[in-house]
Amino acid sequence: MARVKIVADSTCDLSEDIIKKYDITIIPLNIVLDMKSYLDGVSITADEIYAWADRMNTTPKTAAPEMGYIINSLEPFTKAAEDIIFFGISEDMSVTCNSVRLAAEEMSYRRIWVVNSQNLSTGIGLQVLRAAELAVEGLSAETIVKEIEEARGKVRASFVIDTLTYLQRGGRCSAVTALLGNALKLKPMICVKQGKMGVDKKYRGKQQAAVRSYAKDLEPHLLQADSKRVFITHSGIDRIILDETYNYLKGLNYFKEILITRAGGVVSSHCGPNTLGILYYEK
Repeated sequence: MARVKIVADSTCDLSEDIIKKYDITIIPLNIVLDMKSYLDGVSITADEIYAWADRMNTTPKTAAPEMGYIINSLEPFTKAAEDIIFFGISEDMSVTCNSVRLAAEEMSYRRIWVVNSQNLSTGIGLQVLRAAELAVEGLSAETIVKEIEEARGKVRASFVIDTLTYLQRGGRCSAVTALLGNALKLKPMICVKQGKMGVDKKYRGKQQAAVRSYAKDLEPHLLQADSKRVFITHSGIDRIILDETYNYLKGLNYFKEILITRAGGVVSSHCGPNTLGILYYEK
């Protein structure tokens, strides 16, 4: 049986430690500022994006990886006759998955499985990490893809944003438009459902209080989640809020693993700074 190689796009927001541990290959999306394209997580940081966005009063454009880049990234594994499983951001948000399908056709390589995560950030990362663990166990690519896709609807991804500005500028969440004109202290909880973002609860006040209420509201669901792991993913947030959230989850005495990751440039450019999410698999 051929070796199974796990590949994902940069919006999976996994840490370097995890990427190295499981030998995951990341294909970066493009972020365009002033007509110049940068590779997400390679040639630009989220903080640089924030500085540019605030200076220009707009958000950067993001785009799927170029065909040539995808082919160059996958070629070492096709030459080694490996089975490749690629995970991409929700197809309702990007054409990245289809770009990889086209690249596979261009290379005439049939051992590439493209998984539409129907999610973003570590909502993808949860699936990638589970697939990587199954690959280590020696399962075939077909079996891994089947298991991941069957469980895909159990991924719970949500986050609380600190400012409506970035989502409104980017136009990725139409429900945010309806919130504009409300008090500036409104902090919506954005949930990903069936590949699309929508507004769930709404919090008011400072971000620390909003995140605290958000975590508390999730508690009944967290205590019925898959206890293997939970992600705290943020776009650059006060360490006090991050530590408080971690300690809250630790205090539940439920999850075996609590992972903290920082969102990359693509996700950060749409949600803005001071965003925090708690992501997990439902049982």
